[in-house]
This record gives sequence, structure tokens and C-alpha cells, in this order.
Amino acid sequence: MEPLLRLPDGTVKQINPFSGTEVWTVPGRGNRPLPSVLDDVHSLTEHEIRNRCAFCEGRYLETTPERTRWTRVESGWVETSDLTADEVIAAPAEFRRIPNLFEILSYDYWHLNHGYDGGPAALEREEHYLSTELGRRHVRDLVRTRLKAKGEESADLDDDLLQNESRGFFAGCHDVIVARRHYVDGATRTDQLASSGTLSPHEHTAFVRATVSSARRLYEGNPHAQYVSIFQNWLAPAGASFEHLHKQLVAIDRIGGRLRGEIAKWRKDPEIYRRFGPDLARTHGLVIAENEHAIAFAGVGHRYPGIDVFTKADGLPWELGDEVLRGWSDLVHACHAATGVLVPTNEEWHHQPPSVPGVRMPLRAVIKWRINNPAGFEGGTGVFVNTIDPWTLRERLVDRLGDLRSDGVLGEVERGSTT
Repeated sequence: MEPLLRLPDGTVKQINPFSGTEVWTVPGRGNRPLPSVLDDVHSLTEHEIRNRCAFCEGRYLETTPERTRWTRVESGWVETSDLTADEVIAAPAEFRRIPNLFEILSYDYWHLNHGYDGGPAALEREEHYLSTELGRRHVRDLVRTRLKAKGEESADLDDDLLQNESRGFFAGCHDVIVARRHYVDGATRTDQLASSGTLSPHEHTAFVRATVSSARRLYEGNPHAQYVSIFQNWLAPAGASFEHLHKQLVAIDRIGGRLRGEIAKWRKDPEIYRRFGPDLARTHGLVIAENEHAIAFAGVGHRYPGIDVFTKADGLPWELGDEVLRGWSDLVHACHAATGVLVPTNEEWHHQPPSVPGVRMPLRAVIKWRINNPAGFEGGTGVFVNTIDPWTLRERLVDRLGDLRSDGVLGEVERGSTT
């Protein structure tokens, strides 16, 4: 079967050329309005703007010890690492790298299965952070929170238990990159959220670079990490715990089946990403936007309406160069802006793993609109019903990009043809 086929009745059948996922779109279902996902919209108080959730700047000590922060100065961006708790709360940061309090793969997973302990650098970070009274109190409070969540709350939190439970804050391998704003500047209502699309192109590029830098640190800091999963869940239907912009990076000790399959296909056809990415999109008129360094197009064979953004260069993310990352970031940002802040999305990154030498891949993002729920039909048939076909998705985004471009809020973006 061809990757993309429209039947006489209008049904669109798709096969994802990389994963093999089979998707059908039935005529008419894509005309339904997108569902509302926010309840209890109300006027904002001044307190809520800085304290809505644990990621907000007024509640920094409810999150784990900060590893790195990025702040904006007149000349650009400054990266600072390993601050004390007192220094963390002294000023806000545009982006912060913090360990996940409830990791997907815990520190114990890495330590007990691989003997990983973070090395001298992690021990130095821990000693430095615990050198102040506020740092010790902060870590003790977080350990109590985690023990309570596990049903193991103990009034007697001795030093050994504290050290065992807190080591992951300094040597763990599941990071979160958190943006400063919960709401856009000047917001007056709780539905005026700050999302990827409401950042400026310059801010979004800094967000991307912070993520790439953090991924590299996870790879280089843990010799057992075979891959780092990078993703962004936006709004509760897409799996977000908070409606506060953040990305997650999770080191894993095995390359997943999908990527192993892609690598096998690449070894047979090194042009697979070009042929079934940009070339397929151009052939079927699916290009949404493009610039010198990247291309965005309506994806084929995604379980949800999906936008693919590919770099035109191949290589490890941190070796692509600033201009390539900026061009790619501009398109990812534009697609989020055109999607809108109230659409739940997953942003999934797919990248070349350094653990597999010789393979060359573009950096790819897939932005999935989480507006439909797979149910019994999908489970029984293995065929996923996607409510919006690639052409309809492209039309919606291209039209919206025209408005955004007129407003001057996009970076280097040349939208696809409207004809």
C-alpha cells in the first residue's frame, strides 16, 4: 500500500513510512470543531500570575534542586549552573533545568541495574546544594513529599534515608526544562496561557538550545544511556501535569523498537528520511512552511493529526550548528503558534542517537494534536481513525500562518502555497 491514498468516497488511508502505523480518515469527521479543554476560566489575581502551579517563579522551592538556568541579558543569553537554594529564589529565570520529582526511570534503576552513581560531579553538586540551611530544608521537604506519594511517610527521616532518597535530585537522568511564564505577559484570564507559540521566535530558539544542551549532558554524563527521549506534553489531554510550558528529557538504556526499525531501514536506504519526508510532502502538496534550514509538512500515518518538522541537515542535534537549530526552531514555533494555545499537543523529538555510529538522521519534531481518543475499534483492528486528513490539516495551518506573518510574530518562515 502507498503511504498516502485517497479513495473515491473520500476516505484517506495512510501508512507511516517509518513506523508502519496504519491510519484512516473518514470523510466529514474532520469538520467537527476542536473540543474545549479548559474548565473554570476566570479572572486572574496578581498572586495567581506568579504562583499558579509548582513550576511558577513564586514557588521554586516546590520543585527539585535546579541544575541549570538560562537568563536573558542585553547581549544575549547567560547559562548558569549549580546555584544554591538561596541563589535560585533570588531571581527568576527564563528557562530552568530541574530533575523530575517523579522520574520515569528512577535513580535506583540506574544505580542498582548499572552501578551508575553520577560520578564526582553529582556528589559535588549535592554537597554544594546542601551546604546551606535553606538547601537542606528544601531537600528534606522534597523527600517527605516523595515518600508520602509512595505511602512511606516517616516522621523519622534519618540521614541515611535522606541521602538515599535525595541522590536522584543530583544524579538522576530525567530532566525538565521549564519556561518562566505560566500566563502571557499582561494576562487577565486563566485561559491566556503561555505556550510554545506565544514565545517570541528568539525565546523559542533559546528553549530549543537549552533542550539540546541538556540532552547532550545526559548522554555524556551517563555511559549507559543509549537514547534520550525528548518530548513536550501541553495541556491535560496530552498528558501534562501542569498547564505550564515545559519539555522533558528521559535517558533510557535501550533504543526502542521503532527507532531500531528505522535504523534497519536506513541501512538499506540512506535516503529514506528525504524520500519519505520532504519529497513525499512535496509530491502530495503537504508542505506547510519552509526556510533555508528546515521544512514543516503535514505528517502521514500519525494516530493524531500531526505536523512533521525536519532539519535539512543530518547529524547529532548539538552538531547541527546555531543557524540550523534556529531555522528548525522557527518552524516548530510557527506551527505551535498556528495551532493555538488551547489545542492539547504532544511535541516529540526524534534524533540521531550517538550510541549508533555511522547512522545519519535529520532532527525531527512531530507535533500531534491530541483531539481524538483511540478506542475499541483501534484496539481490535490496529487501524487508527484520525479525524483530520493531512491536506485538511495543512490548509488550516497555512491559512493561520498567513495571519501570524502579517502580525509580525514569526521568525524565518516561508509558508506553503495557498493554492
